[in-house]
Amino acid sequence: MLIHQHYHRNGPDYRMGEQMTFLEVKQTFGFSHVRVGSWVTREESLKAANLVFDSLADLAFMLKLPPLTLGLRQSLSLAFGHGGQKGVQAHYAPAARELALAKNAGAGALAHEFWHAFDHYIAAKAFDGKIGRFQCASDLWLGDARLVAHPLNERLSEIFRVTLLSEDNQQPSDYVRCAIVLDKQHGSRYFAKPTEIMARAFEACIESYQGITNPYLVSGTLQSSLAKEGAYPDISHRARIWQALIAYFEPLGLALSK
Repeated sequence: MLIHQHYHRNGPDYRMGEQMTFLEVKQTFGFSHVRVGSWVTREESLKAANLVFDSLADLAFMLKLPPLTLGLRQSLSLAFGHGGQKGVQAHYAPAARELALAKNAGAGALAHEFWHAFDHYIAAKAFDGKIGRFQCASDLWLGDARLVAHPLNERLSEIFRVTLLSEDNQQPSDYVRCAIVLDKQHGSRYFAKPTEIMARAFEACIESYQGITNPYLVSGTLQSSLAKEGAYPDISHRARIWQALIAYFEPLGLALSK
């Protein structure tokens, strides 16, 4: 997907038709820093700023978060067309705590990578003990790390439980089982990684949100070849995961905005 393509987005008009810049993206969503690559033209930058602004605003709206909190208390930076990895739509770099979007291939991966950033950020807030620099909450939860006693952390734990375990809590969920099979079929160690399982579950719930469609924010969890192979939770599982997500993020947003 190229940034000059038209994205058939359906959602609220947060900008009221106004042109955004990446400086306004930084200020609105609370990023610590925004970098735009030197090979990005001004026209490309302006078009991308609108797409990124709408996508982040959609994400905040869905999760019932104040927009300013998406920067994770200004610990997260954003890069566009700068420092990307060849052949990769987008990636989260934990060492720099940076979410990077490729200039001409970043569309559809923003929700997935935001979860990675959040998963990394919240690890040290939600779990006791020595937390490694690159550890994520999803890994710690599966490793039976001890939660910091707090109602919000119990709700975070519920997100992991609903996603990763069967309804009776005795077995891996069907979604996890499919991920294990996919790794065997593809000869990889990717699909069943806890961090990737959770990122795909999160983006799947975002794409299934009723009333907003934004292919720049997320795409491919419903009709892609990977979706047909079971790489994402099914519709009924998404509904249960979404209930756990919103039960966590709505009160989290209230806490982070104070």
